[in-house]
Amino acid sequence: MKQLDTIKALKELDEAGCYVFSKTELRNLVFPNESKSSFERSLERLVVSGLLDRAARGVYINPNAKSFDSYVIERIAKALRPGEYNYISLESALSEYGAISQIPVDRLTVVTTGRKGLMRTPYGVIEFTHTEKRPSKIIGQIKRVLNRPLRIASKALAWSELKRVGRNTSMVNQGAVNNE
Repeated sequence: MKQLDTIKALKELDEAGCYVFSKTELRNLVFPNESKSSFERSLERLVVSGLLDRAARGVYINPNAKSFDSYVIERIAKALRPGEYNYISLESALSEYGAISQIPVDRLTVVTTGRKGLMRTPYGVIEFTHTEKRPSKIIGQIKRVLNRPLRIASKALAWSELKRVGRNTSMVNQGAVNNE
């Protein structure tokens, strides 16, 4: 695909609010007719030219997107674990609820039905913690926030998961947790 066509495709996706892509999404949306080797070369050229940034293994960002927002790290997390239930929990959720005085600036704690892992990105660290809970047991305890890519655990769920995984609970304000 010619670079001008790629720029046009990325601009159209940006206008639709899409600027974070998995490698598979890029192939399907921007390069559907290219062979695998041709796609790999095109992708490398786009990174070298600055039209795409590599955020994590298999995840790319359009750094020139006008739709770029404050949820970039959440969008990366979602792209890293497609098809899984992923939601903000543990310290990140409790901090948002005001139950932890420290605000995790460079880290997002995500509970996932996928595999656990620590992903370092240019936008911060994403810590995936695996849960064995079935989605039907989780869905009633997480809530969607308008325009936010990931759902967020309730205070009670975030607190119970923090204890379940054996994290430091001494920094948690019990009064704020119990005030659901």
